Amino acid sequence: MLHQIQTINNISALGLERFDSSKFGVSPDITEPDAIMLRSQKIHEMAFDPKLKAVGRAGAGVNNIPVERLTEMGVPVFNAPGANANAVKELVIASLFIASRNLYDAVSYTRALESSGDELDKEVEGGKKKFVGTELPGRTLGVIGLGAIGVKVANAAAALGMKVIGFDPGVTIASAWKLSSAVEQATSADTVFERSEFVTVHVPLIDATRNLINPESLAMMPAGAVILNFARAGIVDDAAVLQSLQSGKIKNYITDFPTRETIDHPSVITMPHLGASTAEAEENCAIMVADQLQDYLENGNIRNSVNFPNVELPRKSDYRLSLIHKNVPDMVGQISHLLGQSSVNIESMINESKGSVACTLIDTDKEVPQTTFESIESIEGIIKARQV
Repeated sequence: MLHQIQTINNISALGLERFDSSKFGVSPDITEPDAIMLRSQKIHEMAFDPKLKAVGRAGAGVNNIPVERLTEMGVPVFNAPGANANAVKELVIASLFIASRNLYDAVSYTRALESSGDELDKEVEGGKKKFVGTELPGRTLGVIGLGAIGVKVANAAAALGMKVIGFDPGVTIASAWKLSSAVEQATSADTVFERSEFVTVHVPLIDATRNLINPESLAMMPAGAVILNFARAGIVDDAAVLQSLQSGKIKNYITDFPTRETIDHPSVITMPHLGASTAEAEENCAIMVADQLQDYLENGNIRNSVNFPNVELPRKSDYRLSLIHKNVPDMVGQISHLLGQSSVNIESMINESKGSVACTLIDTDKEVPQTTFESIESIEGIIKARQV
């Protein structure tokens, strides 16, 4: 029986080609999918078929997906952290040049010129003086959030000769190893704000990061500073930034998340959500998510899920149970007791939890009898059970 994958949005062909056509059916027209693969389409109001097993977002952010509702259904939501990191990094570095050399205003100035000959030459020279900029070496960049993107931005800026200060209270060991020794690690976000001429944010939008850039943090920054937001709308308090621009405290705000108010301000440079809009990033995201969906549907392994723990178990047999359940005591004991009663031996097992949910993978020495499987399904707290 084929696993049915419903696609929403245009997914890179390189990602879709990862699905073995003898095992997977892939189409936007599937109505009762085993998994959904999408990019930026908002699906908060979507009705999900009870047989849905997984959702894969070919990108990093999952604000367009009802994660809590899917968690209650026992459906892992996968994303592609780091797959678009280089694309975002390039846009951030380009924006540093745009701001420091006044390129946006300079291009607008020359595009508006209507003269020619000597008069045009005169106006061009006038613009040359009007848009004098600064060079990046020696300037200080503050990076808040040192995940896959933040590390790449920090390292690239340091390679350009900038002084770089980074802050992330939850930085992983893997990210720390990748961070250039030239990057100074701050002990607080306040330190970053106080010392940085440029601040770029690379954090998810959660309660703790909402309006991270606010009147208080802006007041700490040096006069003439620049704010860059290529993370998420909501991390920056737009009203506070506009007030800071009006007062002359900050020079520019460059963002990938325009609003009517920011678009209209002459010191705000807005872009139409270009962060991950490269052919390479779209391909990388699609490939990563396709591989994760395939491995979960076939083996129950979970990698890069935003709502479930990472769970990976090398297969020891052809018979495997994939169990999503509430994170409560004695779940594993009840499951193993039922298997033992049916003379089914456990070859290998892993159990991991995240918040209120857990996942257990069990390889057995023989196929689990249907009656035993139904008894396991009926255990209070089991959300979704599969034989894979």
